[in-house]
Amino acid sequence: MQGIHVQNISFSYGEKRVLTDVSFALSNHEVLSVLGPNGSGKSTLFKCILGALTPSRGSITVDGESISDMSALALAEKIAYIPQISRPAFGYTVLDVVLMGMSRRMKVFARPTLMQEEEALQVLASLGMQEAWDHDFSKISGGEQQLVLIARALAQKANYILMDESTSALDYGNQARVLGRVRALSLSGFGILISTHNPQHAMSYSDRMIALKKGGIIAEGKPKDVLDASLIEMLYGVRAELVQSTSGRAIVPVI
Repeated sequence: MQGIHVQNISFSYGEKRVLTDVSFALSNHEVLSVLGPNGSGKSTLFKCILGALTPSRGSITVDGESISDMSALALAEKIAYIPQISRPAFGYTVLDVVLMGMSRRMKVFARPTLMQEEEALQVLASLGMQEAWDHDFSKISGGEQQLVLIARALAQKANYILMDESTSALDYGNQARVLGRVRALSLSGFGILISTHNPQHAMSYSDRMIALKKGGIIAEGKPKDVLDASLIEMLYGVRAELVQSTSGRAIVPVI
């Protein structure tokens, strides 16, 4: 059974229930957005899928195998994680950061081979970042950093990519550029799960979406079918209109 399958998972921090009976599946060749306000359980859901937290009930499988039976290395072969903008303590170059994605294929304390360095440079080139290979990662722009983290995920050679609010700190242009790249990756075969606060992102870049509120799924399906003014108001307490443009639907807050 291919894909990531989340089946009826629940999770609590002590007495506080954060996720309740959450179920969905992620396939290859698709972008699935997880939409919801702060405190809706998005980050906790991602931590459960990554094996950092263990649900109190339910199951999560990746390509038919339960993550509870998988080692961290085996899980890294399947799932790559892209966080919000990462600020390393040390002055790593862009190439160093991408090579970190290959660590699961290297022995402890081993140095990357010339072949691995060439592979990392090719991945950077595929994202238009080849000229920055020797730049200090901490000193490039936020949008460039996110593209480098995507390159690191690609170097990991996993089938699925999880992005936890990875564009939240980017300006408008960089959000569009990064999400455009994400969309292209899904078309090339990756299954991508991305959490976002922005309903327009789900509308414009996703094949499917789920809406989380208070730890439960309140809507699921294609954005054009389920993302409407009533759902936006239910999630965020904001009235909005959906306007048809030449590029698709635009979500406009009612002021």
